[in-house]
Amino acid sequence: MTNKDNNAYWKANLRLMFTLLAIWFTVSFGFGILLVDWLNEFQFFGFKFGFWWAQQGSIYVFVILIFVYTAMMKRIDKEHGVSDEDDD
Repeated sequence: MTNKDNNAYWKANLRLMFTLLAIWFTVSFGFGILLVDWLNEFQFFGFKFGFWWAQQGSIYVFVILIFVYTAMMKRIDKEHGVSDEDDD
């Protein structure tokens, strides 16, 4: 990889990480702490939605973000020619 290709790869990697971290922060801190009183006005499976979101929903989103990161990094790796997978 040339230095230009290397910089493009890491910019794509960092852009993805910062985007996913922003989503994670919004979901965990925003929904779980800042908006909990407003979300508690709604019921979800018999629980206050703010409580459920802080205890369960943010964990589900975090697990989904792991899978999204994996899929997106595979795509970025292929685009920049650093993929470990065989191209069959």
